[in-house]
Amino acid sequence: MRILVTNDDGIHARGLRAAEKIARELAPDGEIWVVAPAAEQSGASRSLSLANPIRLQQVDKRRFSVRGTPADCVIMAVCHLMPQPPDIIISGVNRGQNVADDITYSGTIAAAMEGAVLGIPSFALSQCYLPEHADAIPWRVAEAHGAQAIRMVLDARAKLLRAENGAERESRAVSDCALFNINFPDCAPQNLAGFRITRQGRRDVHQLMVDARTDPRGHPYYWLSFRREVKTPPEDTDLFAIFNRLVSITPLSMNLTDVRALARLGKTLRDT
Repeated sequence: MRILVTNDDGIHARGLRAAEKIARELAPDGEIWVVAPAAEQSGASRSLSLANPIRLQQVDKRRFSVRGTPADCVIMAVCHLMPQPPDIIISGVNRGQNVADDITYSGTIAAAMEGAVLGIPSFALSQCYLPEHADAIPWRVAEAHGAQAIRMVLDARAKLLRAENGAERESRAVSDCALFNINFPDCAPQNLAGFRITRQGRRDVHQLMVDARTDPRGHPYYWLSFRREVKTPPEDTDLFAIFNRLVSITPLSMNLTDVRALARLGKTLRDT
């Protein structure tokens, strides 16, 4: 198996080492390529470096840093560096959760999106942590259970593809999914309650805040920060899973169309 590992936290991030460990467990004798941003790109979403050149540096054999975004990294790896495309892409392990409304900001998920666009099964991995654990991220949870989560998805996807072989293309949406968002809860590895297929949740409150400060010269400056608060997540959501010591596995789609609104708006416009 050939695996591409990338992230949005940068080439030196602790979570990248966790992702490499997961990749080696999945493919002990396989090819592991690491192509990651030279600097942190958290919140970059699926942006591309179109107005600036992309700088590439080889760090080691099959290990490169890219002065660019997570999406840049995947494009450089698949379209320029690797002689053959990877069998899967692992993006992460992100420092902090990527659930609910967070996912549209996430560079971790964006790298996996870029892989899915290229037709490669791609996995965005994130390690959740409570604020009081910010100095001791529980990476061992992702390291202990990451390979199992990915294997579960790959095995299920393979079974679906076999079962649907020859079926009409329109009926194959589930097995055709190539983008998966996986979040690991903040708990000891041995205390994990299991794995759950989930849908993207939604927070009860607006999460972004502006933290206004003043520098030593009296000039104002600002930090954007997240308010991590949700009150009543439904049981089938990613939020519920991570709050209940479950690994959340959410299949995502690149098609952002609101299907329910599409039908209603279409009918309303026809009736006017």
